Amino acid sequence: MNYKMAIFDMDGTILDTLEDLKDSTNFALQQHGMPKRTLEEVRQFVGNGIRRLLEQAVVEGCSEEIIDEVLQTFLEYYGEHCADKTCAYEGIIPLLKKLREKGILTAVVSNKADFAVQTLCQDYFPELFDYAVGEKEGIRRKPYPDSVEEIMNRYQLTKEEAVFIGDSEVDFATAQNAGIDVIMVAWGFRTEESLRQIGAECIIHRPEELLNYIE
Repeated sequence: MNYKMAIFDMDGTILDTLEDLKDSTNFALQQHGMPKRTLEEVRQFVGNGIRRLLEQAVVEGCSEEIIDEVLQTFLEYYGEHCADKTCAYEGIIPLLKKLREKGILTAVVSNKADFAVQTLCQDYFPELFDYAVGEKEGIRRKPYPDSVEEIMNRYQLTKEEAVFIGDSEVDFATAQNAGIDVIMVAWGFRTEESLRQIGAECIIHRPEELLNYIE
């Protein structure tokens, strides 16, 4: 399939953000007198947006008001520390450069807060993405297809001309809801076995493998 655009998830797909997400989660929890979470717990919590991450991380029985307070603490801290330990996965930057050399459009659709998406794209991938969008008011987050469809409309692409690349069940569902092809990565926040269980058939193990599918 000759695609014209590759749409990437961010956390677990192009960036390893797990340590910073864990540290920010634990800072927010401790500020509100709650126990910390392990890296593996946070790994399972991510994928559905920051609020959903914290809803699972707080102690059982928390009110919506308390979760709102924890969320605000998280956002303030993460805004300052979203790139302390985060790094691009090996091979991602060369991959993005090759895609752009071939004239293929690139985009990011993430459930991470939009301010963090913009900051991280600028810090780690300057001029390597044509469009990037995160969670913000007025746009339903993944697995709703809203952001994917917005990008495709912006660049006048058909469903056959775009492919979504992600690492989680949320990304898989997003592509299905948008009616576009999906390629899952095995280096992210979910195991290959879990990806197979949700029905993923196309799974890559190294970024350079993506070129074979794109071309």
